[in-house]
Amino acid sequence: MGSTSLNNVLKLNRVNQKFITRRLTGFRSLITGSKVATDSPRPLNHVLARGAANSQINNQFTSEDDEYKYSYREISKKISAFFYHPAIDAAAARQIVRLSPSSLMYQGPQSASEPSIHILRSAQFLQKELPVRISRRIIGFRQLPFIVGCNPTILHVHEMYIRAFHMVKNFPQIKDRQIEGEFSLMLRNLLEDHRNVIHQLASGFKECRRHLRNENIVQEFLDETLTSRLKIRLMCEHHIAFHDERPNHVGIINKRVPLAKVITNASEYSARICEMRYGVAPDVNIHGHTQACFPYIVSPLDYILAELLKNAMRATVDHSKSMKSPVHPIDITISSNDVDFIIKISDRGGGIPHSNVDKVYEYHYTTAEEEAEADMDHNPMGHMISQVNNAIPMHGYGFGLPTCLAYARYLMGDLTMESMQGIGTDMYLRLRHIDGKMESFKI
Repeated sequence: MGSTSLNNVLKLNRVNQKFITRRLTGFRSLITGSKVATDSPRPLNHVLARGAANSQINNQFTSEDDEYKYSYREISKKISAFFYHPAIDAAAARQIVRLSPSSLMYQGPQSASEPSIHILRSAQFLQKELPVRISRRIIGFRQLPFIVGCNPTILHVHEMYIRAFHMVKNFPQIKDRQIEGEFSLMLRNLLEDHRNVIHQLASGFKECRRHLRNENIVQEFLDETLTSRLKIRLMCEHHIAFHDERPNHVGIINKRVPLAKVITNASEYSARICEMRYGVAPDVNIHGHTQACFPYIVSPLDYILAELLKNAMRATVDHSKSMKSPVHPIDITISSNDVDFIIKISDRGGGIPHSNVDKVYEYHYTTAEEEAEADMDHNPMGHMISQVNNAIPMHGYGFGLPTCLAYARYLMGDLTMESMQGIGTDMYLRLRHIDGKMESFKI
């Protein structure tokens, strides 16, 4: 789908949200013959599927609201281009093939006479499997409520998935390494194009969240979409990594992950962001099984650790300023056993109020907006530097902890919290080993 189609769809954004909500109630009444509450909206594809009612809807829309230059019929035709794809429906009906990390470790070179045959087979597998997984995410976008599905940012992400589906589906059959190289280049470009999808979804849902009374719709969609996105990225990155041979690696799997080193890297990364934002960052002390080393996929662990450490550092610095006390260090304790490994992150950030403890894992829950406004008054230069350098923010959309929890549970682990109000918070990250001794997650 070209940019022209998207631009036509995005015209809907000119209609203010209050108007859409009011008109949508009328549309539903015409379609169903009964009144429908605005807090339980129908999916957009359900509304569009009632084509027989479009003429009557269009007449009411244009006769009562002549100031709008385009009719519901025109808009629905443009939006319908997002929903009627027989190839996507057919792909979504196929079964997903899921692989365990232990099986991925045996996908490396197997034959000395054909050292790159594993790369060719990996590409052929992805060419068959990716359309199935991408198509299921597109179906998820179709099933969003009308008011959400029409949001310009959500529509943009929706179109990105449709474009990715057709690019992979229509790619020439992979028969040799030359075609495989072109396929791998396409995957690299798609991964780059989709790099900011989490922030885009966060922005889009924040814009239309006030129109939804049922938060479970958002929670379930985002949990499924973000974990599905992680699986697809892991598959693509695993294949691409075959081209870059590294010691102790099979694709993206590091057979000897030095856990303390991974935590140190995440701490240094988070500290740089914290210093850019606040001018200071807490020290980090690592205790416990600091020599632990085992096979694992580092990329999702990097994301989770960075988010948890940013939260801990922000809370610690803010509490230190409010109490006019020294910045306390953050203590991290590592434990590794035959089944799983545990990382405890302890801060002295004052803890989380009792009234907010149950909200921290909800998407878009954050106290950072008020704090950011206050910080603008006290440290405008630090805020400007952060914006100029386009730094990854310390906080913002309230997606950090919910995404970390979704990732941890997908990785057959969990993320739990113990907060001591007035003192600080302990976060416990527990993840299952992938060495094949116990059942682990599947990609």
